[in-house]
Amino acid sequence: MVENVGILVVSYGSRAVSMVDAFSRSGDYEVELYIADKQKNPFNLKRARVHRVIPGLDVDKILKFARNYRERIDFGIVGPEGPIIEGVRDKLENSLEIPMICPTREYALEKSKVQQRELMNDICPEVNPRFRVFNRGDYKGISDVRRDVYLWLDELDNRVAVKPDRPGYGKGVGVWGDHFNSRGELFEHFLSIYEKDSVIIEEKIDGEESSFQCFCDGKNLVALPETRDYKRAFDDDKGPNTGGMGCYKDYGDCLPFMRASDREDELNVVNKIFRKLKDGRENPGLRGIPFYVAFIHTRDGIKILEINSRGGDPEIQTVLPLIKDDFVDICFKMIDGNLKRIKFDPRASVLTYKVPPGYGGFRERFPERVNPDEIDTPVDLSRAYGLREKYGDSIRIYPGSMEVRDGKTYSGSSRTVCCIGIGESIEEARKISLDGIKAIKGGALWYRRDIASRKHIDKSIEHMKRLRG
Repeated sequence: MVENVGILVVSYGSRAVSMVDAFSRSGDYEVELYIADKQKNPFNLKRARVHRVIPGLDVDKILKFARNYRERIDFGIVGPEGPIIEGVRDKLENSLEIPMICPTREYALEKSKVQQRELMNDICPEVNPRFRVFNRGDYKGISDVRRDVYLWLDELDNRVAVKPDRPGYGKGVGVWGDHFNSRGELFEHFLSIYEKDSVIIEEKIDGEESSFQCFCDGKNLVALPETRDYKRAFDDDKGPNTGGMGCYKDYGDCLPFMRASDREDELNVVNKIFRKLKDGRENPGLRGIPFYVAFIHTRDGIKILEINSRGGDPEIQTVLPLIKDDFVDICFKMIDGNLKRIKFDPRASVLTYKVPPGYGGFRERFPERVNPDEIDTPVDLSRAYGLREKYGDSIRIYPGSMEVRDGKTYSGSSRTVCCIGIGESIEEARKISLDGIKAIKGGALWYRRDIASRKHIDKSIEHMKRLRG
């Protein structure tokens, strides 16, 4: 007999849509989804028993929504970082006793990059880049802070990254040699953050990035396969940072430029952090995805660029379709403190995003590639969905910043829709992903054309060979 289970999903973007899809594929449960969504996402609308739009994902409004269906909800899960940082789990568990799959506010590590760096200094200083924090209250005027910034640049030979303390959702970071090539440009970027926030200036690390993610029940960590994100807006890693234009996973657990020992080094570091925060036998406050760690592989080993306390976007979407266990069971095991292992399909997967013309400054940079007649027109996903007849479960179409208006689907201002291809190799998965992306019409949408390309991957491999000598 199939068991009924009610699940609250706090949703924004394709990250939460991938969770909705994973629940909808359950074979052991009759799933009822109660979705608190930032907008009328077309995917979620079709699958929710109850769908409620909460534009700002205000925690008190999410609490009110969940209270209406408390007797039908067995647990909840949170996709976006904002509600986690604002303590959505604390409020729902304390007020409604709904167990939530996300860390408590105390363990939302991404709420402060300064706290992250200080934590790393305490636990594993060997993976922490050199850094300095600039707080507004520490200086009388701009000339004073400029003096200290320039002294720090002298010490690091200008090779730095400039970051806001608070979450920038993948944006707000400026890097020497990429976003600015003079101290004047750097200081202008510094001031754009400093007006509102503390600023971290840390050494720029040369290497190749990987994303480490894991599920946690408070006692155990289960690592997910490695993924590679594409942060920069344009081909060849040019342009501003974005939330992520695409992602890939290789066959198995590692990336093409990684060694098996690199994976072990990452596991050791994350377990070291986990043991420190667990502070004993278990810590239920870490339940969910407490660590999504951006590592960079260098000539001197691994370093940590940042830690987040939720699944990555687009990294988690690249992995969730490959889980072979029932996702509902995985969530129950996290709640029960009994998560030991997860079975994965070992195949490769590639995710490509299609985004609106204003995203990443594309319209200003490449006006000739934007069809003005298509701007703000409906986005048609029907041909992309039709590719399931050809590819079956090896293709996934996840709407992100999209909403239904007057029966038609339109793009929002952020990443509109992603397409995930799954195959025996990265090349095969990439072909499927691009077939899906090219089938999506309307909205003057565009995409990076080099996500998971052979050229880009070979470049990463050669880079690591040179670094390792």
